[in-house]
Amino acid sequence: MSRQEAERLVETYSDLVLRLSYTYLKSREDAKDICQTVFLKLLEKPRAFDSPEHEKAWIIRTAANACKDMLKSHWHRTRADLQEADGMACPQAEEGSLLAAVELLPPKYRAVIYLYYYEGYTAKEIAQMLGEHPATVSTQLSRGRSRLRTLLEQEGLA
Repeated sequence: MSRQEAERLVETYSDLVLRLSYTYLKSREDAKDICQTVFLKLLEKPRAFDSPEHEKAWIIRTAANACKDMLKSHWHRTRADLQEADGMACPQAEEGSLLAAVELLPPKYRAVIYLYYYEGYTAKEIAQMLGEHPATVSTQLSRGRSRLRTLLEQEGLA
């Protein structure tokens, strides 16, 4: 893979990978690690993609899988955030905002809601990217919306 091709991929997809990773992990630092992991995989084993859509789908699926792996890792489950250990307050979404409510959802709901509403993918496209059945993604979207609605109602915002 040429340097220009690698730079194009990073410029094109790094924001997408960072935002998707953040929806899973709720940590900018972890999201940055996932971003590096995705692009390193691509650099170590260059792939030929059939189309730009195939390229984007591979990157999204690789990022989602890397996030899931990190969430399952023993290190991730047993570590403490530096801000918590240091007693420093980290910036939070404004209480009662939609962002705060979305961040309270489990990772599988946050990811599909992000891809559906912010990236504009259909449930079928999300299913292909995440390796799920379209019905599963539709169910996750429905349950995610329902949980989000409940959270917003509890806050008196819906």
